[in-house]
Amino acid sequence: MNVIIVGEFTGIVRDAFIEKGHNATSNDLLPSESPGPHIQADCKTLDYSPYDLMIAHPSCRFLTKAGAGKFWDNHRAEQKEAIDFVLWLYNRPVPRICIENPAGILTKSWRPPDQYIDPWWFGHWQKKHTGLWLKNFPPLLATLIHPAPAPFIKGIPETKDRWKKRSRTFSGVASAMAAQWGILPVMEKGAPKIPAPFYS
Repeated sequence: MNVIIVGEFTGIVRDAFIEKGHNATSNDLLPSESPGPHIQADCKTLDYSPYDLMIAHPSCRFLTKAGAGKFWDNHRAEQKEAIDFVLWLYNRPVPRICIENPAGILTKSWRPPDQYIDPWWFGHWQKKHTGLWLKNFPPLLATLIHPAPAPFIKGIPETKDRWKKRSRTFSGVASAMAAQWGILPVMEKGAPKIPAPFYS
């Protein structure tokens, strides 16, 4: 499949799909931290027609629960812009789409995610409750439950690049996406949306 990972500068999800034999490319305003196919550009300038599958990681700055309280009064315009951007991504002409974002205001301003996941479902010790808004995807299934998970955020020191460390996709999650979603059949463009069941 032709796969595009939007909002990824690490190459983690991209490389997981490449390892499974897919033609995967990452995209971000930043350069890729690891060698591999990468488009350094605004995602709004991309041609999405060649892609069969898209996983997008829009910025959560104005979308998280913490951000909703902190920025609501002074950043209403930015918050609306962030919500509109998520909707724009979800409506790209790609048959299978996943939008990834932490729990936040999208549930009320748009709709609840189709699924919540945590890194500790996929072999990591960290807790990081993350929503997945799915179009034509089944829910992602846990692969290796960690027996003693702990909050992810407490392990990250306050540094200038803290946001980068927080935004990295866990390798176990990326591997599960590639292994489980990479075997799905290629869908024709314009095929009807298959609803995904909700899992929390």
